Amino acid sequence: MKNPPVLHIDSFDSEQKNDNFYVNNIVNHCNEFHNSIVKPHKHDFYVTVLFTAGSGVHEIDFQSYPIQKGAVFMLKPGQIHHWELSEDIDGLIFLHSEAFYDLQYTSKRVSQFPFFLSSINSPNIYLNEEAFITIKKIFRELLLEYNSSQTMKLEKIRSLVDLAYIELSRNYPEEIISKTNKSNLYAFKFQQLQQLIDQNYISEKSPKQYAEWLNMSTKHLNRIVQSQLNKTTQTHITDRVILEAKRLLIQTDAPLSDIAYALGYDDYAHFSRLFKTNCGVSPKEFQSMKNKK
Repeated sequence: MKNPPVLHIDSFDSEQKNDNFYVNNIVNHCNEFHNSIVKPHKHDFYVTVLFTAGSGVHEIDFQSYPIQKGAVFMLKPGQIHHWELSEDIDGLIFLHSEAFYDLQYTSKRVSQFPFFLSSINSPNIYLNEEAFITIKKIFRELLLEYNSSQTMKLEKIRSLVDLAYIELSRNYPEEIISKTNKSNLYAFKFQQLQQLIDQNYISEKSPKQYAEWLNMSTKHLNRIVQSQLNKTTQTHITDRVILEAKRLLIQTDAPLSDIAYALGYDDYAHFSRLFKTNCGVSPKEFQSMKNKK
């Protein structure tokens, strides 16, 4: 069996209305991107879907979940999924990159919400009528804002996404934990790697060290990361560094060399080359572009 394709958010945000964010009615979404999403696939971004009518089956990481009114599915990067939907299906969907959320907030991260925190936590909930009305309103407001031309549009969208996650967290049953088995062992190990990277990426950037901490070979660790994100372990570690670099570049007026040092780079030139290779612009250019918005 071939590895499922990994979809990128740029494929959906075709009009580039907002950086790394997209929201749509589920019917329009399925019609427009049918060829990309009809078969099992992965994403390198976060997906949240609210079904408001219809039925079907949603398979996520080889487990099937019924689709019904009030069903919400929260997918994180690397999960395999596909669905079968009834003809009367309706609902709303939004997606965003990790940076879209994490660049906005300094004291929390999107991965810390309970449905994203661990690979063994259930990716879905079924809302009661009161919660359904509340969350549906947030989704609809997201769609309206996305299609508007109001000032501070991006800021409001991020706030609405945060509000949606807060409301979903309040309705997320802590006792619903999916069973750990052989089929999600890679996902479980990948989550452990995520936590290690978050704790150590400034001082440690070597895949070999992370592999040792996880008691496996570098080759096997690379296999796990490839299965989840279609990236190498080194690229995944670098992505975490780049995300933090972007945060610091827009949140502080410190000299660029100090930012590089804070991220574990004594040589600013090396850091600048790494940043430009990954972002297409230098740290200074990135900072200037963000400050103009």
